[in-house]
Amino acid sequence: MIFTRKIEKVLAQWQLQEHPKPLLLRGARQVGKSTLVRSFGKSFKHYIELNLEKSEDLKFFIAYGDNVHTILDAILLEKNLPKNLSDTLLFIDEIQTSPEAIKLLRYFYEELPGLRVIAAGSLLEFAMSKVKSFPVGRVLQLAIHPMDFEEFLMALGEDRALAYFNTIPFPDVAYPKLLSLFHEYTRIGGMPEAIKTYIQNEKSLVSMQNIYSSIWDNYVDDVEKYTSNDLQRRVIRYIMEAAPSVRDRITYANFGGSNYKSREVGEAFRLLDLSKVIRLIHPTTAVRPPMTDEMKRKPKLQFLDTGIMNYAAGIQNELLAIHDLNSLYKGYIINHLVNQEVIAQENNVRAKPHFWVRENANANAEVDLVIKYERHIIPVEIKSGAKGSLRSLHEFIDRVDHTIGIRLLANKVKVESSKTRTNKHFTLLNLPYFLGSKLNEYTQWANEKYGLDVD
Repeated sequence: MIFTRKIEKVLAQWQLQEHPKPLLLRGARQVGKSTLVRSFGKSFKHYIELNLEKSEDLKFFIAYGDNVHTILDAILLEKNLPKNLSDTLLFIDEIQTSPEAIKLLRYFYEELPGLRVIAAGSLLEFAMSKVKSFPVGRVLQLAIHPMDFEEFLMALGEDRALAYFNTIPFPDVAYPKLLSLFHEYTRIGGMPEAIKTYIQNEKSLVSMQNIYSSIWDNYVDDVEKYTSNDLQRRVIRYIMEAAPSVRDRITYANFGGSNYKSREVGEAFRLLDLSKVIRLIHPTTAVRPPMTDEMKRKPKLQFLDTGIMNYAAGIQNELLAIHDLNSLYKGYIINHLVNQEVIAQENNVRAKPHFWVRENANANAEVDLVIKYERHIIPVEIKSGAKGSLRSLHEFIDRVDHTIGIRLLANKVKVESSKTRTNKHFTLLNLPYFLGSKLNEYTQWANEKYGLDVD
């Protein structure tokens, strides 16, 4: 079972270039990098796959140094393939095994124009630190994420629901169906192997526990390979046991009730952040671009995948009976998943979502999510009901030069006129929380339809 991924469009455009840069696909294990490339490879006359965790494939990069012509000739000889560069895809998987192979990507580009080369690997941040001269400007890096809600609909064959989902604005008749499917996606998450098992086993969650367990254990083992001592390994293991149940911004010192010091926990979290398994999302205080991270303020935790987090926290069965996701842990699960949807729309490997804070002695404010739209920052609140003061969103609106705010909730699309506590009028765009991946499109729609003051 091979799933359609939205990034295939990027690959297709890359294939048509006359002299394409090598692609370096980055992402955690089991997000579908290798499967994606194998499927893409069918569009080439000749497809070569090397796995550098295998000695018989790694040998080409050991035996011939930096001579990419000889390396390619040796590979073609071994595979009994002609030298037809323009219709050949060379896929170098698990490239993190060889920092030397990473360095050679620039020479494939410079000396073998026309040859399409894709490399992929997990934990590449650790391997790239060993590359003396990374080929910046000679390699195109793309981030691969777990499948988002739109791709989940594709996998389930929900073509009608998918068509409505991509209609802006979607008609009210589609709301119950899309909400139900999104709750399903919330329980399962976006890991391709989990979705595949879910479909093959007639949507049984019981059959998937071994899948989640294997993925989670492999992540722990992977990160531990890059720890420098026993203490760091113990801290990593403790964090991965405690973090799935954390529901608020964190402090490093005594994290999760432990006795570990701030420096010890901070170093462990930085390793996890590099691995993309658990990322640190720091707040911003900006009210206009750029949105810079406030590194000294308490961050939130963002797991690679909500389904994996649900499993690690032991709450998947609890999710079965939930009709409004904001009723579970004060909306933490849906907040997390909306961030996952936002991340999944980015091909930039360094992209992270942002939330906004204003912290002083008199009053604090926190907006769940802020997104860039043209030259503005748009506030997004995630709420459990149609009512509420939206105090933090109002404070943000009072500080910006536009008049739009967004609220995600269990509700149909609705646009309403509102005003802040200082009587600044603004337009509140209410969207169902399954539209986390469509925030920019709906902002554009609202701007065009209602003439919002974002000039």
